Amino acid sequence: MIIVMGPGHTEEQLQAVIRRIEEMGYSVHLSRGVERTIVGAVGSKDKTPLHALQQMEGVEAVIPILRPWKLAGREFKREGTVVDVEGVPVGGPKIVVIAGPCSVENEKQIIESARAVKAAGAVMLRGGAYKPRTSPYAFQGLEEDGLKMLQAAKAETGLKIVTEIVSVTDLDILLKYADVLQIGARNCQNYALLRAVGQARKPVLLKRGMSATIHEYLMAAEYCLSEGNYDILLCERGIRTFETETRFTLDLNAVPVLKHLSHLPVLVDPSHGTGHWRLVGPMSRAAIAAGADGLEIEVHPDPANALSDGAQSLRPAKFERLMEELRRVAEAVDRTL
Repeated sequence: MIIVMGPGHTEEQLQAVIRRIEEMGYSVHLSRGVERTIVGAVGSKDKTPLHALQQMEGVEAVIPILRPWKLAGREFKREGTVVDVEGVPVGGPKIVVIAGPCSVENEKQIIESARAVKAAGAVMLRGGAYKPRTSPYAFQGLEEDGLKMLQAAKAETGLKIVTEIVSVTDLDILLKYADVLQIGARNCQNYALLRAVGQARKPVLLKRGMSATIHEYLMAAEYCLSEGNYDILLCERGIRTFETETRFTLDLNAVPVLKHLSHLPVLVDPSHGTGHWRLVGPMSRAAIAAGADGLEIEVHPDPANALSDGAQSLRPAKFERLMEELRRVAEAVDRTL
């Protein structure tokens, strides 16, 4: 249920409502919007009816939430969420670009990548220090040494760090270095991990599972939100279909669908979504036209010798040209880059 507070309610009335909800066995999730304050009541075990709250001072309405995603949906919060990543807003009028290599390979490589993507206009640096790979024999990442290299790149360029977490056991280490915790497609429904990052209060970039429906995807985000972390970034990165010409099928339908159903920012990863560097540019332009709030693009100074995902990585010069193209597309849809 959501409790809509009236436009003239006082803070004392709001706190009284919150106390009553908690007394009834529900957890409280508060959304202070521009026009309304919404109190979400979620998870009561005894299902004590909440309709009686209608009689409390300051309450305008008590409304059931019809969607299974109670906190991720527009019913809970009508206006779009803007996530603040160390001073970088994601979800506002300015489209954000996250760029960098799939994996951190050495300090020279990650710093060179950071300099290049910063010069082209990216505001965050992506780079994997822990890599979930299909093969146990593939490069698995440099772990904390890689995180230290990312930290060095941040110190030089000022770019915020987006890096993947693959296990709850690595959370404490990653919290020391990461500005955004990325949860990859393989962990989209790793519920223990989702709960852990929800409790960590660090911005989360949650990628859609390669076989996850939008319903399942939003419920994965709900796990993080239900633990109190509202700084969730959704990221469409392609789903598995019968098509074999691309690595995955980049589902750009998901962008307007997610924007309609959820208040959370929506990003697109055209690198994983296609698997081919030649397709990254067209799909990046299409993602912005579809309403995406940001992009995550793989950029590597020497893709031919990359330890992972070289085939889908742009060289810095190509990334720079793409950014110029993206600025024109953003302007056409009344946004900036």
